[in-house]
Amino acid sequence: MEQDLFAGIDIGGTSVKLAFLTRAGEMIKKWEIPTDRQDNGARIVDDITLSISKELPSESSLLGAGVGAPGFIEMETGFIYHAVNIGWRDYPLKDELEKALGVVVRIDNDANLAALGEKWKGAGDGTNEELFVTLGTGVGGGIITRGQILHGENGMGGEIGHITSIREGGAPCNCGKFGCLETVSSATGIVRLAKEKRTENQSSLLNQLEENELTTKAIFEAAEKGDTVARAVIKEAVEHLGYAIANLANALNPAKIIIGGGVSKAGDSLLVPLREVFNQYALERVAESAEIKQAHLGNDAGIYGAVWLAIQAQKEEITR
Repeated sequence: MEQDLFAGIDIGGTSVKLAFLTRAGEMIKKWEIPTDRQDNGARIVDDITLSISKELPSESSLLGAGVGAPGFIEMETGFIYHAVNIGWRDYPLKDELEKALGVVVRIDNDANLAALGEKWKGAGDGTNEELFVTLGTGVGGGIITRGQILHGENGMGGEIGHITSIREGGAPCNCGKFGCLETVSSATGIVRLAKEKRTENQSSLLNQLEENELTTKAIFEAAEKGDTVARAVIKEAVEHLGYAIANLANALNPAKIIIGGGVSKAGDSLLVPLREVFNQYALERVAESAEIKQAHLGNDAGIYGAVWLAIQAQKEEITR
């Protein structure tokens, strides 16, 4: 059966995730290939093109492609200024993919695309006003207003993880600053806090864990068992997160606040106290209109967001 399909491409440092979706958002096929970082990623575009050509169902047409890419991106041109974990520097990714695939390509960063994916087919329920926060190794984010991603002047919009949470004496962040939100509310930050605090109470369940066993999942499980150190760690992380989100919401007035990433798997153990802190600092009318939800799409959010971008680009081409 002939189908018009769009490709979603999520380029990571270890693998490239790919999928074909219909215009309605039905996922037809999903797969991944290794990311070849040799020679500064020179073969990645060829690998993607070959894989898409091989996997495209017979009698189907590829109408466009959306790409989630790492690094600093010029959104309009799809130009990668620097992608450390790939090796790209001053690389025209959009132009190279369009030449190779023969279709219109749109590119954005992974957090922005995850926000779009959740808006389109996930917890965002189609809202035009969304604040998306992902809690993983770091803290990422995407802001949707009037149905579009807010990029800012040079593509740095939505860098929620680098809001300064601790003005003095904060831990160093990968961005070069100190005391960023992601130093206390990411998975890495939560584990760091647990390592520091468990030394204060030798009876803590966290002291029974080896270094590689001390994860956010283990910390939330210990808190559920009543461990006071684990509870103190979560309280501190959530206080900073809720305060930051409330202040963002006061400025943006979102309808949905979507929490994704590995830490979000804690579910209500995270969301219930987060809502309490949020309500402390958000304006009453802002809090009334903002629903805080766990993300629905997991690792596929970026793929859905990439395809949404591709569909919009194809619509624009038709109307020209």
